Amino acid sequence: MAEKPLGNPAVVGLAGFGGTTLLLQFHNLGWCGAGPILWCALFFGGLMQLAAGLQEFHTGNNFGLSVFSTYGAFWMALGGILLSTHYGILSITTTDIGWFLVMFTAITLIFFIGAMKQNGVLAFTFLTLLLGFTCLGIGNLGGSAVFIKVAAIDLIICAICAWYLMAHTIFAQLGWELPLGNPWIK
Repeated sequence: MAEKPLGNPAVVGLAGFGGTTLLLQFHNLGWCGAGPILWCALFFGGLMQLAAGLQEFHTGNNFGLSVFSTYGAFWMALGGILLSTHYGILSITTTDIGWFLVMFTAITLIFFIGAMKQNGVLAFTFLTLLLGFTCLGIGNLGGSAVFIKVAAIDLIICAICAWYLMAHTIFAQLGWELPLGNPWIK
């Protein structure tokens, strides 16, 4: 008897990443408040991606394990920052947020290199994420507020790319392959 195929945890990881990233950029553009971002950061972007990352371990996908677990933790940490700021538990400055973003920018650079060896859409997604983190870091470390707006537009594109990858993964199991493009480096 043939083994029944397992679901691909990347689907929920990409859904959580794309959705929470999109919502945060709506906030950065002034279109929504922080409340929905807090709860999405903790559960949809945080817990859901962390679960996806841990499930990637069982598939043997080190890239998926690392990426989803890292960004799941990013969202949970950001949710904690929002909570602690709101309740006055800690005094967190925009400079503190800037350095938090610099750390994730460096990690994203490593992931971007790995993504370039996989396919064009994944590489482009990580390129937009890298640029977005860079602009957010600059904006929070004293740069012009225009960096936050540029990051918001860039990261909306990143979120849409993540959902495209999610759609590819869902549709591939149904026999419909969305193009992903060639790896950027061999």
